[in-house]
Amino acid sequence: MPMEKTFDAAEAEPRLYDAWEKAGAFKAGANARRDESFTIMIPPPNVTGALHMGHAFNNTLQDILIRWHRMRGFDTLWQPGQDHAGIATQLQVEKMLASQGNEGRRELGREKFLDKVWEWKGEYGSTIVNQLRRLGSSCDWSRNAFTMAGAPGDPRTGHENSPDFHDAVIKVFVEMYDKGLIYRGKRLVNWDPHFETAISDLEVENIEVDGHMWHFKYPLAGGETYTYVEKDEDGNVLFEEERDYISIATTRPETMLGDGAVAVHPSDERYAPIIGKLCEIPVGPKEQRRLIPIITDEYPDPDFGSGAVKITGAHDFNDYQVASRGGIPMYRLMDSRGRMRDDGAPYAEAATEAQNIAGGAEFTVAGVDALNLVPDDLRGLDRFEARDAVVAQITEEGLAVMCPKTDPRLGQVKKPVAPEEGGEARDDELVPLVEAKKIMQPFGDRSGVVIEPMLTDQWFVDSQQIVGPALDAVREGRTVIMPESGEKTYFHWLENIEPWCISRQLWWGHRIPVWYDEDGNHYCAATEAEAIEKSGGKTLVQDEDVLDTWFSSGLWPIGTLGWPEQTDELRRYFPTDVLITGFDILFFWVARMMMMQLAVVGEEPFHTVYLHQLVRDEKGQKMSKTKGNVIDPLEVIDEYGADALRFANASMAAIGGVLKLSVDRIKGYRNFVTKIWNACRFAEMNGVFENYKSEGSQRPEPTETVNKWIVGETLRIRQEVDEALASYRFNDAANALYAFVWGKVCDWYVEFSKPLLMDGTDAQKAETRATMAWVLDQCLILTHPFMPFVTEELWGQLAPRTRLLALTDWPEDDVVIDAAADAEMTWTIGFIEGVRSARAQMNVPAGLRVPVLRIESDEAAREAWQNNSALIQRLARIESVEDADEAPKGSITITTKGATFALPLADIIDVGAEKERLEKVLGKLGKELGGLRGRLNNPNFVASAPEEVVAEARENLALREEEEAQLKSALSRLAEIA
Repeated sequence: MPMEKTFDAAEAEPRLYDAWEKAGAFKAGANARRDESFTIMIPPPNVTGALHMGHAFNNTLQDILIRWHRMRGFDTLWQPGQDHAGIATQLQVEKMLASQGNEGRRELGREKFLDKVWEWKGEYGSTIVNQLRRLGSSCDWSRNAFTMAGAPGDPRTGHENSPDFHDAVIKVFVEMYDKGLIYRGKRLVNWDPHFETAISDLEVENIEVDGHMWHFKYPLAGGETYTYVEKDEDGNVLFEEERDYISIATTRPETMLGDGAVAVHPSDERYAPIIGKLCEIPVGPKEQRRLIPIITDEYPDPDFGSGAVKITGAHDFNDYQVASRGGIPMYRLMDSRGRMRDDGAPYAEAATEAQNIAGGAEFTVAGVDALNLVPDDLRGLDRFEARDAVVAQITEEGLAVMCPKTDPRLGQVKKPVAPEEGGEARDDELVPLVEAKKIMQPFGDRSGVVIEPMLTDQWFVDSQQIVGPALDAVREGRTVIMPESGEKTYFHWLENIEPWCISRQLWWGHRIPVWYDEDGNHYCAATEAEAIEKSGGKTLVQDEDVLDTWFSSGLWPIGTLGWPEQTDELRRYFPTDVLITGFDILFFWVARMMMMQLAVVGEEPFHTVYLHQLVRDEKGQKMSKTKGNVIDPLEVIDEYGADALRFANASMAAIGGVLKLSVDRIKGYRNFVTKIWNACRFAEMNGVFENYKSEGSQRPEPTETVNKWIVGETLRIRQEVDEALASYRFNDAANALYAFVWGKVCDWYVEFSKPLLMDGTDAQKAETRATMAWVLDQCLILTHPFMPFVTEELWGQLAPRTRLLALTDWPEDDVVIDAAADAEMTWTIGFIEGVRSARAQMNVPAGLRVPVLRIESDEAAREAWQNNSALIQRLARIESVEDADEAPKGSITITTKGATFALPLADIIDVGAEKERLEKVLGKLGKELGGLRGRLNNPNFVASAPEEVVAEARENLALREEEEAQLKSALSRLAEIA
């Protein structure tokens, strides 16, 4: 049955994927014929996830490596799975319950709510899996893993090929606890008031918003005063006054109630007289206000604001560090929902106790968090309502720093109030100093609410104790991180690592295996029965918290292979080989996998980490729904097919490069799919595959020059692709394949073969058919890892096969080049391209045949011309060739290796008109270049414009300069004619 005119991707892709799965083509060990294994662990997408362009890019690169190794005979495993995504999944289920009018999480209770989560997972959890199938991902889906597999309520517990991951997670927690590597303590964390849980830095989105900075006076204790002096760089006094206060600036007045100190830089001479003195927090009932010390620390910037910083250790990460260094008390002011606390001691009692702590000679952190220092009138208020109330109270008391209403720092925050009702506002009127200021505000990426730094009791991994081997593995080269900048980031993070908060106040997740008796004693054990035994038979209650998803996903390499059982898979596929993932989770996932695997089994989980950037739009901008520049991979697959998207991904995958993706680029690779299809269709129509047996067929040894040339080029490109993939240069492999398949095979070889196929002898026809069949087969094999669908379809249609292309052996022939054939065809192609380029530059009509004069030529060039003259004249549109001693006036020269030719064009084109056209285009281009150079030479533009805008301007300049060079070259050629 003859081939269709075009490849129908929408029809073929699901059919081909089904055939691969039925044949077991993706199962671990498929097509294995050597001892070496090759394993990739998929970065597990969230079970709530849908395929986005980052997934498509990442999984394309993994699949290329997996298919390449599988075809080369490695015992290959691509381990798939999903992360249970605690906070994201809990949110989805709560939304579902609300939309259906069902009871909420709290009304249902923990057990029933978790039943709903498992139901949801069973119904929707495979969405991302099916979407990865559409991309062509050749994972061993029979081994699909889940980070909550085996947890209570899991209907898949004990699934044959999916180990109970929960067992591994709990075992590691207990063992690390017993070794003193896990502990419970009080530290500052990112707190999400909507979900009422600690979250990781990766779940915090810092957004620049319009904010305010209030300036307040903290009165000195006992009415003390000092001389405040400001000087210039030369020591000249600029301003001097007697003060009984220290001025601070804050963007968060509601946290003043939890201040433990005011800090200034040790070098700040303005405050030297009051270091060690006490000052009063200007909030709350006057008679109950706390006194706090004025201290020195390197953190305050003398040139920012007043140079004095309030230290609120329980609600600011920088302040937490200062408080920890200086032993400053930390007071938590808010409850789990971000409201001012309404629990514990009465304000007067708490303020007195805090006063005793803060006013003493020694400071302590222990125990003070139990104090509720929120005045009665603020208790229960939302933190932002409390902010307004605190500002109003301070201002009303006259403790706001005042300034003229014309002070430029005021911006547009507030207009001055008239001094008397109905009166006119004066220019010298004083108003509270409230600066309009852009601030970076942290938001929960799931909840959308402002994140609160909060001092809470959590479970931590003592990272310092397990980080050493992870650092050594990279320092000593046992694990290589690509690009090198990734290693620098890795070292920076791990050398300055903090304790890792692993507890979350959620219900969906691995529940922390710790139980408490009624006296507060706790017992860590794998099961409740073991905990009861440890307690001596006491009645116990399990810790309400669950583990951070990064803790469980940190065990992904061993957990998916059946650890703690010593399974055959664990012995065969661990350590794994390559991890391909985004830069953004280098610390959160990659580094933690390194630490955890080394701590648990003593081996590095992989030998290579390939890091990539975010996929951006064609202008280099981050994709977002707000900008309207999101490219949906599923929509792309619907319109252009998965192969085009995959090849576009591979072609831009330069190590460490910026990933700019455009729909036009994808469209271009859809045309590449069509080009391959048409070349194979041409071969089929010319009987190329009629008697072809692909399995076991030897590389042809042709006698015709063009056939010897293409065999050598095919062997050469296989070596080039192998070398590029071995060094993870996906873009080099893709671009080399594109140039070879489209350029040398489809454009040149197909054209060169036509005279032999149509007018050659029987022997020439047979040889050319055999060569073309082998070459096209090699094209399909080499391109298959990049574009699996169209290549598999052509493989099945062109000839009878005993094996799918996905399980066909990768070629390993030595590279054998026929030097004479290579030189001859290289000369021929170079000459044709030279004539075509000259014709295009001179605007010679495409269909017009032109004469050519041969000025000089060595023996090799004459032989190349003689052997290929018919092809040259047809493809270069040459009417005739004659020898001449010199190029006549009105001609342009074409130089090739060993020969010089001339094209007489004076009578063919209007030189004057063509020159005028080119000069007009060049003049317009010159104005564009002037504008681009002017912008890029402007320091203000380069410094202030967004990075992607500057990059785009530089890219445009390079393109325009290249265009300018071509136009000038064309004018130079015209000058030859004139």
